[in-house]
Amino acid sequence: MTRQHFDDAPAAVRALQALYEAETARLREALAAYAGGNAPDGRVRGFYPSIGIETESFALVDSRLSYGHVSGPGRHETTVTRPDLFKDYLTEQIAALIENHGRPVDVGLSQTPIPIHFAFPGGLDIETSSKGLMPLRDTFDTPDLGNTDDAIVNGTHRPQPGEPQPLALFTAPRIDYSLHRLAHYTATGPDAFQNFVLFTNYQFYVDEFIEYSRELMATGDPRYDSFVEPGGRTHTNTRLGGGIAGSPAQRLPQMPAYHLTAPGHAGITLVNIGVGPSNAKTITDHIAVLRPHAWLMLGHCAGLRNTQALGDYVLAHGYVREDHVLDADLPLFVPIPPLAEMQVALEESVAEITGLSGYELKRIMRTGTVATIDNRNWELRDFSEPVQRFSQSRAIALDMESATIAANGFRFRVPYGTLLCVSDKPLHGELKLPGMASAFYRRQVGQHLSIGIRALEKLRQMAPERLHSRKLRSFSEAAFQ
Repeated sequence: MTRQHFDDAPAAVRALQALYEAETARLREALAAYAGGNAPDGRVRGFYPSIGIETESFALVDSRLSYGHVSGPGRHETTVTRPDLFKDYLTEQIAALIENHGRPVDVGLSQTPIPIHFAFPGGLDIETSSKGLMPLRDTFDTPDLGNTDDAIVNGTHRPQPGEPQPLALFTAPRIDYSLHRLAHYTATGPDAFQNFVLFTNYQFYVDEFIEYSRELMATGDPRYDSFVEPGGRTHTNTRLGGGIAGSPAQRLPQMPAYHLTAPGHAGITLVNIGVGPSNAKTITDHIAVLRPHAWLMLGHCAGLRNTQALGDYVLAHGYVREDHVLDADLPLFVPIPPLAEMQVALEESVAEITGLSGYELKRIMRTGTVATIDNRNWELRDFSEPVQRFSQSRAIALDMESATIAANGFRFRVPYGTLLCVSDKPLHGELKLPGMASAFYRRQVGQHLSIGIRALEKLRQMAPERLHSRKLRSFSEAAFQ
């Protein structure tokens, strides 16, 4: 198939949409016939569309940008899925590429087959053991983990001679895999996710976020359009007519997600990741393909300093990574730097919500290193050795998720930040006990959540080119960020 050339980003995206719809529609029609007992003659295949650009120069581009330019001459290409979902993102990235290099992009079909499961955005639900039918894999392509990995984002991808350089951080099969896993883990579709994400490790924050979001819908808040709960139940803003549509999830998933939506996916998503670095890695592995503008960890931690009090805040500017879930993907020698835009937004938000500023702010907030560990009951061992390490690192707080979320933000080029609240001090005899915890949660959760929301709303006012940091670019970087 002859590839089409475009110097207009919206036209290129429309071409990608047309190709994708035609290929997936053919697969869906063939599967409908297959499910009806009429197996197609021979193998039925559809192919992902792809977009590419060829450059012949090392010409300098705007060095302030963290995206929108390739690292050197040659051909750069990527496969594309769900151009309907990624329309705004693709338009922005392609426009920057065309402007920076003064070259058209080209669009056509790739040689990467679309797995039949991924031709159904809502998921494939079919009985495939019907009598007389060949196995599904004999007729259609199915997901292949051999081409669904993170080699590009990890910096380990090595193109074969003559193979194009990657234009994006994720291939289409890798994106499709995560889109379907998101629905499984959170009980909401990927189209509900917003560009600003809060992660928490306690249900108390979820309860507060639900109450806050429903109140905004009832009072006609002008900033947000709807509130989407697990299962897809949607509360529409009274400003837009109000009402509730859909049903809640029959049972909560592993990591339920709640979405306060705004035009252009500029709203806020809250995900309760539960406890532990494994969940933190799993969900950020999948949300990353949506290319959010920022994610923040809001949770509880153990305060490691005697001068801290329950309810004090910890703004992380460094991490001790003892979570171990990312050791194979991001070696421990890699530093996870603080990002100025995120740090400023969080500190300003703490000041505004608490009414404290300057030197007085230090009474309730401390900036420092957060240690993340994978053993929740570390206190039950002889903890003199870990305490020594924490002291040497100058850690001021300990939790089980923050370093994982920050490290995966670094790995996936997603701006990240952490604001924790001290809920116990195990080294100083203040353990998290039921009665004490209840009083603490009632007093502090609402304020902490308000700070996180305020910080994301500040970040939303920033242009993407300011928010996405050059610190996150590697030597040879894909243009699409």
